Amino acid sequence: MVKPTKVTNSIRALRFANGQMTQAELADRIGVTRQTIIAIEQGRYSPSLEMAFQIARVFKVPLDEVFQYPDSQGEPQ
Repeated sequence: MVKPTKVTNSIRALRFANGQMTQAELADRIGVTRQTIIAIEQGRYSPSLEMAFQIARVFKVPLDEVFQYPDSQGEPQ
């Protein structure tokens, strides 16, 4: 069984803020499958650091605007 990641993300919101970009379009731009994007959005998969940077570059935002990791009190940073 795959353990869900604690990393949260804003990919879905960023896709909609960028001209209603589809999961397939994002996947094509970074060279992965649509299923990979779905798994990342749902928190079932943490992307590699390289993939995370590629996603941030697509949206032209800093990495921490795309991905968040909770601190010890459970608050996203």
